[in-house]
Amino acid sequence: VCSSDLKCKRNVRRYMSTYQWPYQNEIGQEEEASCDVLVLGGGLAGCYAAIAAARKGKKVIVVEKGATERSGAAGSGFDHWESACTNPCSLVTAKEIAEAYVEEQDYYSNGIAHYIECREGYDRLLDMESFGGKVRDTEDEFKGAEFRDEETRLMFAYDYKNRFTLRVWGSTFKPALFKELKRLGVRVYDRTEATALLTKVENGKKRGIGAMGMNVRTGKFMVFKAKATILTMSRPARLWLFNPDLVGLCEFRPTQSIGSGHAMGYRAGIEFAMMEKSVKGEFSAAGRSFPPYGTGNNHNTWYAATMVDARGVEIPYVDRDGRELQTVSERYYPAPGQKFFLKGGVIDEAKYEYRGPETLPFEELIKRGYQLPFYADLSRMPEMERKVIWGMMVGEEGKTKIPILENYTKRGFDPAKHMLQSYGNGWQSAAFLAQERQLFGAPGGIMHDWDLKTNIDGIYAAGDQLFASDCCGFAAATGYYAGRKAADSTEGIPEAEPDRLETEAEKKRLYAPLYVEEGMDWRELNMAVSKAMQNYCGGVKCKALLEEGLALLNSYEKEALPLVKAENPHELMRAHEVFDILEVAKMILQACIFRESSSRPLCFERSDFPEMDPKEDNCFITIRQENGKAVKGRVPLGYFGDLETEYEKRNQDYIKSR
Repeated sequence: VCSSDLKCKRNVRRYMSTYQWPYQNEIGQEEEASCDVLVLGGGLAGCYAAIAAARKGKKVIVVEKGATERSGAAGSGFDHWESACTNPCSLVTAKEIAEAYVEEQDYYSNGIAHYIECREGYDRLLDMESFGGKVRDTEDEFKGAEFRDEETRLMFAYDYKNRFTLRVWGSTFKPALFKELKRLGVRVYDRTEATALLTKVENGKKRGIGAMGMNVRTGKFMVFKAKATILTMSRPARLWLFNPDLVGLCEFRPTQSIGSGHAMGYRAGIEFAMMEKSVKGEFSAAGRSFPPYGTGNNHNTWYAATMVDARGVEIPYVDRDGRELQTVSERYYPAPGQKFFLKGGVIDEAKYEYRGPETLPFEELIKRGYQLPFYADLSRMPEMERKVIWGMMVGEEGKTKIPILENYTKRGFDPAKHMLQSYGNGWQSAAFLAQERQLFGAPGGIMHDWDLKTNIDGIYAAGDQLFASDCCGFAAATGYYAGRKAADSTEGIPEAEPDRLETEAEKKRLYAPLYVEEGMDWRELNMAVSKAMQNYCGGVKCKALLEEGLALLNSYEKEALPLVKAENPHELMRAHEVFDILEVAKMILQACIFRESSSRPLCFERSDFPEMDPKEDNCFITIRQENGKAVKGRVPLGYFGDLETEYEKRNQDYIKSR
């Protein structure tokens, strides 16, 4: 496809003359750029990866579909930084918390990445302060509060005794990171989607040599040559739940964060783990919920809000051992004999040892006579607790600053006087069906080694691209770690030239929807994929259903995908997203077929293999693509070894530098 092709040119010109497309038409044009380290994705993980590589003197390029200054899941902000175990007030070690994360998930967890998160997460906050992000209560707004350390001005969430999770002003972080990228001379290609990895076989082994993509405003085709590539894009989304008329605020993450990195990685032959894991839909999905944290609850951002029933009767909190707590302060401390508890991030139903204070289960409350609807009543909390929930946590987390905090306040909501209604069972904003799943709560992703390197030399991964990914501290720490490991790997590596046949094939694939004059909109295919996943990959699975679903998706790829049309680069980007959603959906179905047993930690149930977690399947069942076919693998759950020992063995240079 090129700009002189008459049919393609006619379609684009027709659209531009009708709708006055505001950007230059560069369909068919090509640009090539070279670097040492290529970072795909400009979110929190991608920015830190680029900074780490640039600090080592490498030439770095960041490719970001949106605008790096505000893109990604952290772009609008976040309210806490989990697992900052090395901060000066912490009473726990990185080893203790990382091992707790692993044990809590029955070892279906990413010990390597969690240890990096716990060991280096606070270092990344210190970096952030030097970039200009706000980490401490420098204005003494919360002076004297129980959750504030007066000497350091650090503020803590959840466990006030052990102090390893910090409250932060996350809305200040992405602009500060973007400014640092520019200061370090990192080349940032905003509004550019990465679409395919470039690889080359050398001495019988595949190596990553860069990536291809497209400017989503002009349509220019991009070729990025690199000695090392880092995947730092989002986890998949819009697989089971999609509503084209109700997007935006009901989605927790940005709507363009749909898992393209997983799709392009799978097409290139990268190995994935835990892709069969999915949990029942949560509080943010395709119009099935209220805006996240816009209703009263006692979870994460709202922890540990006082809850009352319809009569105004207060709902009790109990500790790990079921002891009813008498004060608000007690909700933030471990039970007698409990060293610490896990709260926030992926820990929603912690095991006994790690369970934190919580209200009684919804079913128990109804049995005891508590009456719906329930409300969060912050007026019954101490002033500082009320102020930090409504004003800092609600205001910094996700998309809450303007639609929730600002708009509710303008309309008269006063947390010192008013209650906010809760929906669903207890704190959730909506009740979801068993077939409405999401890749939430430490989902599947890329399998990797202790360098965060994939099974393909020269390709690394971080953040939400990793299996069992977590929140912001996880993204920042693994991003920086991958950045420095990738940078080191480029020493002595020559730049490789891409195969021209490969780049031409990708260009043809990307521009194909511009040729379609009578076809379907990208939304139709997304709806079809979502409905197929609901019907064939729901709460209970079996081989017949999974294979039928896979056959249906294959038919979509063969018959429906070529009918998707686009008339401008933005629609073209949306079409590419849905093509990737279809690819990831197929990978999930195949991964579900590979696991021939049920598993409680993986939220995985098969009616034809009801045995729960049999010993022979007590492992990561991996999936990769080779010559167009899915290949099954097995990796032991504890493959990462002793976390502290293995980390220190490989990171003495970093340890000494700190």
